[in-house]
Amino acid sequence: MAGNTRNTVAPMACSLFKLQSTNGLFAIYKKKGPTSADVLNTLKEVLLKEAGVKNPNPRKRKKQSLKMGHGGTLDSSASGVLVVGVGNGTKMLSTMLAGSKKYVAVGQLGKATDTLDASGSVVLEKDFGHITRLDIEEKLKAFTGNIMQVPPLYSALKKDGQRMSVMLMKGQKVEAKPARPVTVYNLTLQEFTPPLFTLHIECGGGFYVRSLVDDLGKALSSCAHVKELIRTKQGQFTLEEHALHEEKWALEHILRSLQPCPEQKPEQKPEQKPEQEPEQEPEQEPEQEPEQEPEQEPEQEPEQEPEQEPEQEPEPEQEPEQEPEPEQEPEPEPEPEPEPEQKPEQEQEQGVCRMDPPKADT
Repeated sequence: MAGNTRNTVAPMACSLFKLQSTNGLFAIYKKKGPTSADVLNTLKEVLLKEAGVKNPNPRKRKKQSLKMGHGGTLDSSASGVLVVGVGNGTKMLSTMLAGSKKYVAVGQLGKATDTLDASGSVVLEKDFGHITRLDIEEKLKAFTGNIMQVPPLYSALKKDGQRMSVMLMKGQKVEAKPARPVTVYNLTLQEFTPPLFTLHIECGGGFYVRSLVDDLGKALSSCAHVKELIRTKQGQFTLEEHALHEEKWALEHILRSLQPCPEQKPEQKPEQKPEQEPEQEPEQEPEQEPEQEPEQEPEQEPEQEPEQEPEQEPEPEQEPEQEPEPEQEPEPEPEPEPEPEQKPEQEQEQGVCRMDPPKADT
């Protein structure tokens, strides 16, 4: 019995270690209904049970046995691609998902809701019989490119540390966030069967499809809300090629579709370059020192004083006799007193001597 217990515990521990050692990004399919956080917790619970963990608590944040997160929240009424990061992949969600996102949105004219989608309560109704396909296509041009957009009140955005949607559900008053810049790369009308219309949208981060449909309804002198929303692409992950449906939420399938994160060690190498640059600067300083030495050579101009000696041509014979005098400088010092007339001669001779240039300056 003990042998059988060890045989079962070992594979379970190995499976859990393998799961905890997984690092990277992958995509799953989020169905309509649950929130993105609920879907992530369900995925964690399935994987931990598969690894042999009894009664896993995926909502526990402290001392988690599995590090996992998602990037790019999908509304509860929306479905489609949800990118998940596991292990170190959670740190790469923001950078890896910097690319464009694609949506298929079905809007309904004539009705506006407080949440700007079908999950909310109708707050306004207007006629839409005057709207044509050409009208919609013409108005869509104003929502393409770099535009300013006001986020919806019911959103994951926070105010004073609380989600605005949660504050509204509690009955608290919430002011709309100021308009912010967003980018729409492509926006086309695919179908129009009043009151429904279908849009294909390719946009950047921070864009809200619900706000787009609400603003479009107002631009058409009517109102509108999102009836259905599907995200077909997020970053490099597409709905058709990468998203794992719930029946494939297993470590085996995740490892097959996992895109490992790039290592951060190579990114630290360029940071060390500035540290090496100062080491090269002192090497250049000695090269500049020799350049300054020639500038100091003019200080040795006293060596050019012999050019003035030709003015004293009558006394060239005495110069060789007194050449050894610099070595016996102590002896000639008393002799200049009886012969004051020869002092200038000695001063000039001392100026000729290269052994003591400073005396020539005096």
